[in-house]
Amino acid sequence: MQLNNQTYQIQGVNVLDIADEFGLPLYVYDANKIIEKIGALRDAFPGVNLKIKYAAKALTNVSILKLMRLQGIDIEVVSVNEARLALLAGFEPAQIMFTPSGNSWPEIQEALEMGLQLNADSLPLLELIGQMYGNKYPVALRINPSITEGGNLKIQTGHGNSKFGIPNDYRAEIKGIVEKYGIPLVGLHIHTGSDFKDGNTFLKIADVLFDLATDYPNLRFIDFGSGFKVAYRPGDHFTDLTDLGKKVSAAFRSFCDRYGRELELCFEPGKLLVSESGHLLTEVNVVKKNPTRTFAQVNSGLNHLIRPMMYDAYHHILNVSNPTGEEHLYDVVGYICETDTFATDRMLPEVRTGDVLSFENAGAYGFSMSSNYNSRPRPAEVLVYEGKPHLIRQRETFEDLLRGQEIIELETTVLNKIER
Repeated sequence: MQLNNQTYQIQGVNVLDIADEFGLPLYVYDANKIIEKIGALRDAFPGVNLKIKYAAKALTNVSILKLMRLQGIDIEVVSVNEARLALLAGFEPAQIMFTPSGNSWPEIQEALEMGLQLNADSLPLLELIGQMYGNKYPVALRINPSITEGGNLKIQTGHGNSKFGIPNDYRAEIKGIVEKYGIPLVGLHIHTGSDFKDGNTFLKIADVLFDLATDYPNLRFIDFGSGFKVAYRPGDHFTDLTDLGKKVSAAFRSFCDRYGRELELCFEPGKLLVSESGHLLTEVNVVKKNPTRTFAQVNSGLNHLIRPMMYDAYHHILNVSNPTGEEHLYDVVGYICETDTFATDRMLPEVRTGDVLSFENAGAYGFSMSSNYNSRPRPAEVLVYEGKPHLIRQRETFEDLLRGQEIIELETTVLNKIER
């Protein structure tokens, strides 16, 4: 979001005009920012056969998925319903990588029958696929490398105590199952978490994957997952894609030479592609003072953006409607009946009742992790594409909260019990 002549704009559109047209709270995404991030990732890996697969769980709106497809990238999903959304967006089944994490067997079967590329994450699952299907379906493996890297512990997925992936310690057991059933193994995958600051973590991952790859001569791809660090505040550190690309590309080309042929080098960015594109616009309901704090209470909460409460995540906050006001210290909080804090001791231009605040970097794991807690409807979503805002999800209503409920008659039964 850019500040031009004291107004915040997305692709030249005044953010306050978007708020007036579609109401608040509101998720707004900048398509140009998504396209920019895809281009930056591609440019960082010259000279290798790079495949980008968008990690759909970050933001699953079908219009966002369609934008990804139009940029020529594939997609990674963790549920059959995410795959269905991808198909609606125009992806072919062969473009969809399905990485379950303890999903039910019927869901696994459905994914295979849909033609998705399965990424098996456990020895029992690999064994069951062999028993049921033999060599019918090509399979990739998610490996746990026992590497502890990244940010908050809740987003570290590659350490030895994590539930994710098959521990590399079971290398012999993996090979035994693959050979026993003749399972066509086409790819190796690792995702160790998020918020890696430099390329050295990926080189550690590469050592594990490249060594394991020597057991399987018919691989098509090596998948490094994701883990890219994005900047959440001005001056914040972020993954240097140029440095990362240089280091990993060199290591990958050397591996392919040893392997005897060129493979695909894959990444599955989610947050990198959509985080900075997203803005959660909210309205200030109350400015409330107590002896030690001044609270700016907005018409949203952890039901719409749970990352601050769940991960202690920082989101930069802009006072869109009063950007030049004198700065004061605020706790920015939500309207949920729960400790519901977006920011503590945050310096902001004077906040007044009715002001519009924007939570930045809200594109990833914002709407996709939202809920109806406190029986609150979820916000609308808008995509600014080619200089025009488009409504891509309607705001929920009270009727949406009732959808699927069956209201049964209880009054007579209760009265009869009381009379007895």
